[in-house]
Amino acid sequence: MSYPQLLTPEEKLADAKAGLRIPTIVVICGSTRFMDAMVDADCELTAAGCIVVKPGCNLKDPHPLWATGELAEPLKVQLDNLHRAKIRLADEVLVVGDYIGSSTRAEIAYARQLGKPVGFTHPEVDTAVTEEPTR
Repeated sequence: MSYPQLLTPEEKLADAKAGLRIPTIVVICGSTRFMDAMVDADCELTAAGCIVVKPGCNLKDPHPLWATGELAEPLKVQLDNLHRAKIRLADEVLVVGDYIGSSTRAEIAYARQLGKPVGFTHPEVDTAVTEEPTR
């Protein structure tokens, strides 16, 4: 007697999003030096009917939440974990900017490992993902 295969969590999520008619969810990745470009991409994608998630904190800008290294270090770990959760939730990934640093490179690798389509505002940087940083 064979038993039906149980759905993976990813399959359950995809089925739930389809059943609820959830629009395409796009996660924006990239260096926070491109935060303005991320906001622009968010606007364009939202106007096109997508749900957009992106970094919500820019640790390069001063803020009391990360004013000291003692505050910033654990927050950076927390934000990295949160962004990975956004990648898991998303249907697609959009990488913004003409530079790929180590954090973004890791996010792209993670998304591709999960089978998520990855697009680029600057497609020429896609080759940099497997090479040394372009800057």
